[in-house]
Amino acid sequence: MSSFNDYPSRNHYTPSAPPFPDPLSFPPRPAQPAQPAFPFSYYHGQPAQFPPGTHPEIIRSFSAVDRDGSGSIDEGELQVALSREYQRFALRTVRLLMFLFKRGSSSKIGPSEFTALWSCLGRWRAIFERFDRDRSGEIDSSELRDALLSLGYAVPPSVLQLLISKYDGGGCHRAALNFDSFVECGMIVKGLTEKFKEKDTRYTGSATLTYDAFLLMIIPFLVA
Repeated sequence: MSSFNDYPSRNHYTPSAPPFPDPLSFPPRPAQPAQPAFPFSYYHGQPAQFPPGTHPEIIRSFSAVDRDGSGSIDEGELQVALSREYQRFALRTVRLLMFLFKRGSSSKIGPSEFTALWSCLGRWRAIFERFDRDRSGEIDSSELRDALLSLGYAVPPSVLQLLISKYDGGGCHRAALNFDSFVECGMIVKGLTEKFKEKDTRYTGSATLTYDAFLLMIIPFLVA
């Protein structure tokens, strides 16, 4: 049995009201409408449904990479779509996004999941730009700390240092995260915290779980 007795107290991982909607919210599986929802694009003569009110740019971005017209895209196509809109996204970040937003055992995402993912990244972008105070296109450890704190996560300095050291490239210059790395870090912290809270139902800051449960909680975030 493994015990997490040193995990932060309830106040450290109970989100306060953040300035933006929760950037790591996963929409429930929507009920299938009786009639096609608008807007939509056509794939093999059939309408691929997007949530009502989806911005046309999201539909265009999806359609541009779904070249076979299947109505779903894989991790390579998602990487192309994200890199066109933001910057070059690392494949490990793309795989993490696929893991968090896909449904079931599918290796692809459809219009609904893509729309939720795209909107999520828009909110992450707003947070990134808010805390990139020097407008360098990167955030350092103190800016990362403040960004996570704004979401209700008081990450210990030792953990922050571990996170940001992953991206320093082994150089002697100041370690900093670009948007891609920021998304990966933020989603790992929030995703693992939510998994831990499922075990710590009384919000005591500690939980007891089996070795198997520990591995099942951690490994998907490492190998996504």
